[in-house]
Amino acid sequence: MSDAEYTPPKIWTWNKESGGRFASINRPIAGATHDKDRPVGKHPHQLYSLATPNGVKVTVMFEELLAKGFTDAEYDAWIINIQDGAQFGSGFVEANPNSKIPAMMDHSTDPITRVFESGSILLYLAEKFDAFLPKNHTARTETMNWLFWQMGSAPYLGGGFGHFYAYAPMKNEYAINRFAMETKRQLDVLDRQLAENEFMAGADYTIADMAIWPWYGALVQGVLYEAGEFLSVHEYEHVNRWAKQIAARPAAQRGRKVNRAWGEPSSQLLERHDAEDFETKTMDKLMGSEEE
Repeated sequence: MSDAEYTPPKIWTWNKESGGRFASINRPIAGATHDKDRPVGKHPHQLYSLATPNGVKVTVMFEELLAKGFTDAEYDAWIINIQDGAQFGSGFVEANPNSKIPAMMDHSTDPITRVFESGSILLYLAEKFDAFLPKNHTARTETMNWLFWQMGSAPYLGGGFGHFYAYAPMKNEYAINRFAMETKRQLDVLDRQLAENEFMAGADYTIADMAIWPWYGALVQGVLYEAGEFLSVHEYEHVNRWAKQIAARPAAQRGRKVNRAWGEPSSQLLERHDAEDFETKTMDKLMGSEEE
């Protein structure tokens, strides 16, 4: 344990950036930092997001609804670059006073309905379209159990393990060990559940799977934090089976691309306004057009 001992002051004050990848946008106050209108497209649902795990939950849900034939689930997905502080623009703050992606505005209602927090958006859409949420009381409750499990557990994976392992300005042995232990415990929770069930809440694919897969599926597939070897994710046989099963779904593949601004060009669709955008506006297609 080589880290220097830290003695907290009597009163904490914000007098310097904490360092790390997101230091320039972290601050202890809420609200807008600049005026910027929120764009509005032609579809009923206006999504303002980024392809982080929380953003992917919602784009996967939209793509699954459209694949299921719900044409009224059409949406525009506008990219919010959180590293540039776009989440602090006045228009986005009106959609989500917490300044976190994703946020959605439903223009099919009067007045327009704002929905923020990824779990809330999933539940809102599931209830609106009567899809991916069982009607049976027991099955519905089990789905909600796992949806809320994700909302409570993922901060230990993201803000805990992910921050200290991948983004913190210095490696802290205690913090990494603490959150690695908790992340592996969570993977074991999932593995035990999936040993007895095809999907998180039972036999059916639900919003619980859509909430959990972008975080824990990406983790075991070596995408999230590139920590697969460190965490020995190969040990979680049933999580790996489930993660591959969902990753093979065309709607999940499309949803993972939306609002993505990194990785292979073929994996990036900065904004999505029509289904045809997947064929014409991914970065590899745009780069190919420029070369022609």
